[in-house]
Amino acid sequence: MTEKLFYRDPYLKEAKARITGLEVKGKWVKLTLDRTIFYPEGGGQPSDRGRIEGNGFEVRVEKVTGKDEIVHEGVIEGRIPEVGEEVRLVLDWEWRYENMRAHTGQHILSAVIKGLYGAETTGFQIFPEYNKIEIDYSGELTWKDILEIERKTNEVIWGDVPVEVEVYEELPDELRSLLRKEVSSKVRPPIRIVRIGTVDVTPCGGTHVRSTGEVGFLKVLRIYRKSKKLLRVEFATGVRALKYLDELLEDYWSALNEMPNKNRPLVERVRELKKELEGLGAKRDSLRRELWEWKGRALLNEAMEVGGIKVVTHVESSPLKDAQAFAVNFVDKNPRTVIALAGKNYIILAKNWGVDLDMREVLKEVLSKVGGGGGGSENLARGGGFKETPERVLDVALEAIRERLGRASF
Repeated sequence: MTEKLFYRDPYLKEAKARITGLEVKGKWVKLTLDRTIFYPEGGGQPSDRGRIEGNGFEVRVEKVTGKDEIVHEGVIEGRIPEVGEEVRLVLDWEWRYENMRAHTGQHILSAVIKGLYGAETTGFQIFPEYNKIEIDYSGELTWKDILEIERKTNEVIWGDVPVEVEVYEELPDELRSLLRKEVSSKVRPPIRIVRIGTVDVTPCGGTHVRSTGEVGFLKVLRIYRKSKKLLRVEFATGVRALKYLDELLEDYWSALNEMPNKNRPLVERVRELKKELEGLGAKRDSLRRELWEWKGRALLNEAMEVGGIKVVTHVESSPLKDAQAFAVNFVDKNPRTVIALAGKNYIILAKNWGVDLDMREVLKEVLSKVGGGGGGSENLARGGGFKETPERVLDVALEAIRERLGRASF
């Protein structure tokens, strides 16, 4: 069993230890030690990072796992060590400390939410830039509600309340009645209880700061519904909160500088642009319909007539989506018409509802001769994936259409 120095003193940044186990796969090694300052991932808190240094080698620790026996994994530089060698452990302190701040901040945030809304925290996870909790709450929280939660949380943080860790082999009944959440049946003694003054008492296996003032401040970043019962709250603490806000403000001012009117607030500038874009969109749609009308007239003038049906074929330069929109509009506006449009690796076949022709059958014959795949309905079909030129695909389509319309006219 590994001695867990991170529980004895979570502020311990360096220590000596001996290697008790070793597994090597190329440059990647797994080490077990008789004692460690590296916290293993668990309970939403990521594992510690840092270095394990020895005579002639160094391991860059990237992952730490385990409960009784702690396994340290990472890339090794230098010679391969041996079991029994003494090593020096060096923690990535900034990473650990920000995780400690985040974890303590989460306890306070969860306690405040439960106090205000009776909502239990069902999930928690620390990420490099922010953290998230999930709360069992089917109601809605407005941004005003969130700001009140944030205000109360920061009042606790700025109150510099002591954070104490108590260890029990068996929890007294009076202590159980104070817990924010019950001890999981999976937890084995010793049971660690984290007490934050009168604000929160809860079982936890993570590392924490000594007092709430060390958290700095907590900022709620985002709230959204994950499921019918669960709300997800994203937040940041300490240096990570400051970095997030700095990036947010940089993005805000950069966006505002791109606006024709650079005055705050940004939301009003966005509304102005949105209104302008809506006007441009309506104008674009009007011009597109006008263009379709002239294009349709030109194609009808060149159309071939088979059995009283006008058949239009055309090589398109437009993307598939735009070509299909034109084809649907064309056959809708022009009775007794069929259209075949071929572009870069696609073909679209459409007919007016009054024409006795199944476009799926036409597409099937086309694909049988030029390859590819596709599908559709009786009125509209499309295909692609062929290697033939658009001109060749149209020739095959026209032949299939003429044959079927010719048979239908008799």
